Amino acid sequence: MHHRLLPKSLCYLTLALVSALLPATAMAGQDGEPASGSAEHIALWPQGLAPGDKPLPQAQRIVERSTDPALPDRYIDHVSRPYLVVYRPAQPNGDALLVIPGGGYQRVVLDKEGTALVPAFVEQGGTTLFVLRYRLPGEGRADREASLADAQRALRLIRHRASEWGINAHRIGAMGFSAGGHLAARLGTGFDQAVYPAIDAIDTESARPDFQLLIYPVIDMIGSDTHAGSRERLLGVDPPPELLQRYAMQTQVRPDTPPTFLLHAADDEAVPVGNSLLFYQSLQKAGISSEMHLFPHGGHGFGTRGTTGLTTAAWPRLALDWIASQRR
Repeated sequence: MHHRLLPKSLCYLTLALVSALLPATAMAGQDGEPASGSAEHIALWPQGLAPGDKPLPQAQRIVERSTDPALPDRYIDHVSRPYLVVYRPAQPNGDALLVIPGGGYQRVVLDKEGTALVPAFVEQGGTTLFVLRYRLPGEGRADREASLADAQRALRLIRHRASEWGINAHRIGAMGFSAGGHLAARLGTGFDQAVYPAIDAIDTESARPDFQLLIYPVIDMIGSDTHAGSRERLLGVDPPPELLQRYAMQTQVRPDTPPTFLLHAADDEAVPVGNSLLFYQSLQKAGISSEMHLFPHGGHGFGTRGTTGLTTAAWPRLALDWIASQRR
């Protein structure tokens, strides 16, 4: 059974109260992050670092860009020890989403495409959210597959511990925004790529999402719709054509790509709507069940906050209904 979304003002109030509703350990840090070792902060790798990786010379940092305490706008960068932050509903419906925020492969935004999702998806939708803090390729890290390794490991970890969180192990999706949408598409088309060595029982699980939602995603690396910043940070300056082809997600769709929900605004000037159109066309050619919603207004990075007065505000309800339809 679905519940009607709260008015926007009440959603913001709910978001402002998230820290008060979570256990005391969840918001112990001054940066708003759950304390390391708490139930809400889940390290991806047993030793903190991924197999074979080395810590970055820069310390991990979280930067707050908002001056409004009710509307935090943090980002994280210099991630060496990736982790998940869990948001659990009072009455879980068995569905889970691995949320992969955007940030142009330069940073990972934590609130616009993380905590701001809690009112609609967790409190009203009953979905358990796992928001990923992943390693970035544009920080001097030689391994451009580090982000994909983190996404694979996160999906496997959620599936391995599904019963612990009241999750159906066959109802785990991925939802990516902007450059995080590119990473989610990489996961959905490359879930079985051997990008890190198996280290424990978690890595025996499938990393394939049961469904995926790509929200104003970066897809193309070849044509005029390319987001230049994401491409350069992932592939470097002037990458060879074969590399561009490999990381243009519309070329990587395969018959077992998960069912896909696409969402974009036509006036997105940062990541043009052509990115979603290209991916949708490839999904249709491959016979993948897919649904796409294009809105006239919203620009880029609207999340659930930048939709006041726009028809784009309907997207969380559309997404939840689509997720529910995947139970059939």
